[in-house]
Amino acid sequence: MAGAIDARLTELGIELPNAAAPAANYVPYVISGKTLYISGQVPFWNGELKGVGKVGKDMTAEEAQKIARICALNIIAQAKAACGGDLDKVARVVKVGGFVNATDDFTQHPMVVNGASDLMVEVFGDKGKHSRFAVGAGSLPLGVAVEVEAVIELA
Repeated sequence: MAGAIDARLTELGIELPNAAAPAANYVPYVISGKTLYISGQVPFWNGELKGVGKVGKDMTAEEAQKIARICALNIIAQAKAACGGDLDKVARVVKVGGFVNATDDFTQHPMVVNGASDLMVEVFGDKGKHSRFAVGAGSLPLGVAVEVEAVIELA
């Protein structure tokens, strides 16, 4: 039987991508005590890279916000893998960190990362409300527009 969070995903019409394997010498997540640290997720969707480019030049903040949402979907997929398939084990999304590959004059980083933050609250409700950072970067791996990481408390 699907848990409450899986039911919520179905209700929202949200499909999760497959949890991506790491592309270098790191692991996709680490559990230490009741804390789940999820490595930075780039916008892969079942093996296909989305959202390559620089925000403010190749795409708008609104378009990049959708890319941040894909990154957050990957975070939830990693959390599901870490929890043995049971997202009801998520007690709280503690922190979300967003990196935005943007032009020097771009200043809407928080708006872009809202794509990830909004999804966490949509899916987890009050347990999805988190602390956050949103910063600009001169470049990101594979030329993607956004990368997002997260810290999650487990029940």
